[in-house]
Amino acid sequence: MKALTVVPLEKNSAELSDIEEPPESDGPVLVETIGVGICGTDAEILSGEYGWPPPGRKRLVLGHESLGRVLDAPSGGPVAKGDLVVGIVRRPDPVPCSNCAVGEWDFCRNGKYTERGIKEHDGYLSERYRITPEYVVKVDPSLGLLGVLLEPTSVVAKAWEQVDKIGHRAHWEPTKAVVTGAGPIGLLAAMIGVQRGLEVHVIDRVTSGKKPDLVRALGAQYHTGPIEDAVDEPDVVIECTGVSSLVLDAMEHIGPGGVVCLTGVSSGGRELSVDEGALNRSMVLANESVVGSVNANRRHYEAGADALAHAERGWLAGLVSRTVALERWEDALARTPDDVKVVVQVSDV
Repeated sequence: MKALTVVPLEKNSAELSDIEEPPESDGPVLVETIGVGICGTDAEILSGEYGWPPPGRKRLVLGHESLGRVLDAPSGGPVAKGDLVVGIVRRPDPVPCSNCAVGEWDFCRNGKYTERGIKEHDGYLSERYRITPEYVVKVDPSLGLLGVLLEPTSVVAKAWEQVDKIGHRAHWEPTKAVVTGAGPIGLLAAMIGVQRGLEVHVIDRVTSGKKPDLVRALGAQYHTGPIEDAVDEPDVVIECTGVSSLVLDAMEHIGPGGVVCLTGVSSGGRELSVDEGALNRSMVLANESVVGSVNANRRHYEAGADALAHAERGWLAGLVSRTVALERWEDALARTPDDVKVVVQVSDV
């Protein structure tokens, strides 16, 4: 079968390869891949900056934002033939650590977890894959190809959960939220904020085009300046860019008792001037909190699936800006100004 493979940490090594059928050791559920979303992590792996091959192998099958159709599954299990499904990305470490042992592999303490399409485990960008039932999530069939958005939605579902957990240390009735970044993660974070009944403000750099339109169609407000010009003292900031200046802006302008959740990863190498004393004083005296959030476990995928099921289909469709056939996978990397989420489509829905 065909698969997009890469040699991790080797630039320009990606190729459409002929590989063997998925091994039964990967699980009893056989899935036909429909589509795989391309994100920044994939771009880093393709450029040779990131990634780990499976043990004893040189090449890694790429792809972690999946959507597939079950071809075969054990009777009486959570999924059956014909179901549309998404594969969970991370697997617990083999030790396991205390968190992995209870299904909280997104909080792995020793770093020995594996991730499909990223770290030591083949991904989903092949014509078929196998998986165990506990790591496959069923999606609403009415979503069709839009089910490919579940993995990024799971990431922000976890972020909102972290905000709730911290907010509920005291009386918690948030009304205003800021999301920095109008990429797929930011837009999906804003979607969940709107579903929660919050006044949502999204901040990004572009002044026109698809992203501002998507924000407004969601019922949120779009801004291009700093947080203080957009909204006064938000209760929540979901930071989705990793841009260091925006991270500091969020920390400096969160409201009293508010929570900043960082989901973007900064590249480093850039220094900013900040009044550390004033920042510390503000955060302590106003009970403000900052938390980092990465990856997701099963309950976050299930929460994400519920959020997508309740989303307006036309709005979701606007997030999938292009589909590219597997044979033309390189076209998925050629970004256009209106791209939000590009999907490599392997088979028909």
